Amino acid sequence: MTVFSPPAPTIGPVQAVVLDWAGTTVDYGCMGPAAVFVDVFAAFDIQVTVSDARQFMGLAKKDHIRRMCALPGVVAQWRQRHSRVPDESDVDRLYARTEPMMVETIVHHARPIDGLLPFVAAMHERGIKIGACTGYTAPMMAALSPKAAEYGYVPDVSVCASDVPQGRPHPWMCYQNAMALGVYPMAAMVKIGDTISDVEEGRNAGMWTVGLTQSGNELGLPQDLVDALAPQDLTARLAAIEARYRGCRGPLCGPGDLGMPGGGRRYQPPLSRR
Repeated sequence: MTVFSPPAPTIGPVQAVVLDWAGTTVDYGCMGPAAVFVDVFAAFDIQVTVSDARQFMGLAKKDHIRRMCALPGVVAQWRQRHSRVPDESDVDRLYARTEPMMVETIVHHARPIDGLLPFVAAMHERGIKIGACTGYTAPMMAALSPKAAEYGYVPDVSVCASDVPQGRPHPWMCYQNAMALGVYPMAAMVKIGDTISDVEEGRNAGMWTVGLTQSGNELGLPQDLVDALAPQDLTARLAAIEARYRGCRGPLCGPGDLGMPGGGRRYQPPLSRR
């Protein structure tokens, strides 16, 4: 019997970048989905905060609801109203309300984040393909993708949570991107996202992984409020986000967003080896 050891991580050229959607490429601050989760639970007379919703952002939306239903505050409210804890049938009912509300909301959050389109153009110039993945489902993406395309953003491939057996942190969406793009090994790809689950997904897929600190869910502010923060306040918040990312097996903590001046330096270590 001959045993072959796993190959060493690639030091060759990057062939593809896989981008998350809300908070990474569109919807600065990841505002749309956060608001929907708060409204869905309110429709069932359960009060949750935006911070509660943001804890699980990036997961498949039904998994997101399932995790929120396990929050101590939600369990306590549910027990008070129903004399029991929420179960899978409650998850189903909450999700049935979530999908149409999400579809209605996210079409208003399709504008690309500043810097995205030049970033995509720069990658294509270098022969690097653009994939995409998301915790949104196919009906949600059927609404969002055409709106984003109107602004000029069309990734070469896009995979959503309902296209695979399990969403993040499982690596299946990244694998689907690799197959559809015709790219291997996985270490020749870079995953870029704005949530902890994005980072876990990329690491589990064996990819270079970059966590954005400013434009997405972890900071969770629209651009006008970010711009209004005192510099020292913003710096402290971004440092805390980097620390959380580094707890996920050490991603490359990237620039605040794809369009930050000089941010490309964060990508240069893998990209420069073309």
